[in-house]
Amino acid sequence: MTEKVKVVTLGCEKNLVDSEIMAGLIHGRGYSLVEDKEEATVIIVNTCGFIDAAKEESVNTILDMADLKKTANLKALIVSGCLTQRYKEELMKEMPEIDGIVGTGDFHNITGIVDEALAGHKPVHVGNPVFNYEAALPRRVTTPRYTAYVKIAEGCDNACTFCSIPIMRGKFRSRSMESVIAEVTQLAMQGVKEISLIAQDSTNYGTDLYDKFMLPALMDKVSEVPGVEWVRLHYAYPGFFTDELIDTIAANPKICKYVDMPLQHSEDSILKRMRRPGRQRDARELIEKIRARIPEVSLRTSLIVGFPGETEQDFLNLEAFVRDVKFDRLGVFAYSKEEDTPASRLPDQVPDDVKEYRAARLMELQRLIASEQNARRVGSQLDVLLERYDGRNDVYIGRTQFDAPEIDGEVFVKGVQAQIGDIAKVRITHAYEFDLTGEGIA
Repeated sequence: MTEKVKVVTLGCEKNLVDSEIMAGLIHGRGYSLVEDKEEATVIIVNTCGFIDAAKEESVNTILDMADLKKTANLKALIVSGCLTQRYKEELMKEMPEIDGIVGTGDFHNITGIVDEALAGHKPVHVGNPVFNYEAALPRRVTTPRYTAYVKIAEGCDNACTFCSIPIMRGKFRSRSMESVIAEVTQLAMQGVKEISLIAQDSTNYGTDLYDKFMLPALMDKVSEVPGVEWVRLHYAYPGFFTDELIDTIAANPKICKYVDMPLQHSEDSILKRMRRPGRQRDARELIEKIRARIPEVSLRTSLIVGFPGETEQDFLNLEAFVRDVKFDRLGVFAYSKEEDTPASRLPDQVPDDVKEYRAARLMELQRLIASEQNARRVGSQLDVLLERYDGRNDVYIGRTQFDAPEIDGEVFVKGVQAQIGDIAKVRITHAYEFDLTGEGIA
């Protein structure tokens, strides 16, 4: 009987790409990939271990899947990803339901690990995370046919004091430009129009391979691949955001005018303790430069509240910074104390209830700002990538270049003759807190 394998992905888009590669390898091995967990004889849970909430979700998911050994067809439960890279001994000791473990640098060996697990050997493949996949590896893309993520680098060298990514993903290492372009070409031939470039530190791309910042050149080359309409950049580290990168985004019509640049905080004393680049003045100057050269840009950032030593005045200053800068998109996270990170050993840890209050308060402010920022789109003509159709209301729902998949706003479009995956011209008629409505332009 052919084994039926389900891959469950938790965490970020970088994890999603790893899962898609594992699925491609498993399919190539001759196993059948299934969506229904009740049907699966093998389940792979690709975990996230970034913060406590993600760890808890990963553990709960593993336990939920393990129950299928009693109630369904499950023979082997394999756990992969960041949680296994960091806690392999604890997982195998505390969770006997697990039949095999694979780390972040070993997932390309997944077919052999599945074979070992099915044979009852309980394999543990967790080495140093130094592997970097290339385009030759098969991949089963699970995102909608018109959009895909492409990982351009792995790991991180920035050593922010709050972050455990270097522990779980290793040192920064770029893929070759040839490898990235080959993968994008394959995806475009399958009908992908939107390429989202991702890495833990995308702006540092190429420095290890080519001794210089190569992200602008890479983005230009990706945009030249036939079939690619939008090129989107994620996780731009502010310390390496060069003038050349700004000019490339501004000049190339296929590069989305969308900057996803996590700043983490505004206050110099907190940034220093976080070991983040520059100070608030540098962030303000960079934002002003980006907005001056790319007037229509949509700027997204993420912030951490409740970092050790963050006083009430620090938070009020951060709130004033957000009110003043007016980010188009904003994510707020309550600081999570991660073991083995320098920040976990800092004094003056902030109580959980204070952290949660500050996060909620900042997001409430952002709701007002987002509504105001969205209002400037009313009356404009925008290209909208159509993602689904609501037949009851005869309306298409899609995204502009200013909105990333699943995390940003949507556009509800009336009066357009098109297909899912088309990019339609739309006149924006109304704006709300996060979404827009519009009418198709013939």
